[in-house]
Amino acid sequence: MRLYDYPASANCYKVRLALAQLGLPYERVPVDIFAGDTLTDAFGRLNPARTTPVLVLDGEEPLPESAAILLRLAEGTALLPDDPGERAQVYRWLVFEQTDVIPAVAGLRFRLQTGRLRPDDDEALARRKSGEEEVLPLLADQLATRGFAAGSAYSVADIALYGYVHVAHEAGYDVPAPVRRWLERVEAQPRHMNDLEPYPPNARPGAGRSTYDATGA
Repeated sequence: MRLYDYPASANCYKVRLALAQLGLPYERVPVDIFAGDTLTDAFGRLNPARTTPVLVLDGEEPLPESAAILLRLAEGTALLPDDPGERAQVYRWLVFEQTDVIPAVAGLRFRLQTGRLRPDDDEALARRKSGEEEVLPLLADQLATRGFAAGSAYSVADIALYGYVHVAHEAGYDVPAPVRRWLERVEAQPRHMNDLEPYPPNARPGAGRSTYDATGA
């Protein structure tokens, strides 16, 4: 099993966390997004979307997208319920993480951490946050009445949400108390680890070569 990933990506971190908690051995293949590694023909054959992470299992096609990878790894384990209703709740929160949490947190955090947006630019920050302020309160409402995102049991839904929610403060968000308590519960799980790295200097605009620089993101 090989994981192509970028150390500063929380999408990649989610997969590393799941692998650690499942105790699965794997070969980690570092991909430097800002050194042009995803722009090569070889990586394009691995994932035409040129994003990380990508999981390669023997006998299977390369699998990109963190949510898909988490579901593949969790199959047949305690991280993915057998009950159809409970499993559907896991799917629900995986979709919420991709469609709501990532747009609200990941992009803004990336721009702030790499100097693409200034922390003192109140107008730009307000524009970026417009319409996104309810994401964490919505999650807080859910977590106020249950231990974990999809119910009483820890699952890949929690791993997916934890990836970016635990650094939401770096995007300038106030994290509600129920969410903070949930973060603590996640961090108390067996074999929890956090090796998410800060963005390196070549992630700053104009300092590297990546899809972000090509699109002006």
